[in-house]
Amino acid sequence: MTSRTSPICSPAEPVLIQQEGPGWRLVQDLSRSPFCVLVGGQDWAFELTLEEWDALSDVVLTLVDQHRALVDQLMDEESIELELDRSPWWGCLDGTREAWSLSVVLTASASRSIEATWRSPAAQAMAAAMQTLRERCH
Repeated sequence: MTSRTSPICSPAEPVLIQQEGPGWRLVQDLSRSPFCVLVGGQDWAFELTLEEWDALSDVVLTLVDQHRALVDQLMDEESIELELDRSPWWGCLDGTREAWSLSVVLTASASRSIEATWRSPAAQAMAAAMQTLRERCH
């Protein structure tokens, strides 16, 4: 996984954090309110509010934690699908012990809809970037 990361959040200056790699991109720019988080995949991207971002990262990181808790119970050739519906997001982690994809859908917005998928290994890299961004800015 190759990624580029900009400086850590600093309340004294405009905040810009950018991480990206093959098949994924994550940018937080607090000067671009209200849509200050850009989430991207292979040839697509969308912008989120901080509230939408917090909810999305919560769903994704919960799915990753659930997978991590179950991975030792899976046989090498066995696959698993985990789903989580936590308004306004629905998420799904689908794969094996080593490789999995992530799909998310913004389900409860009256003004817009979003659907996105990251395939392996971009899914694992995006989840790691989400965890890093949450740790830096919370």
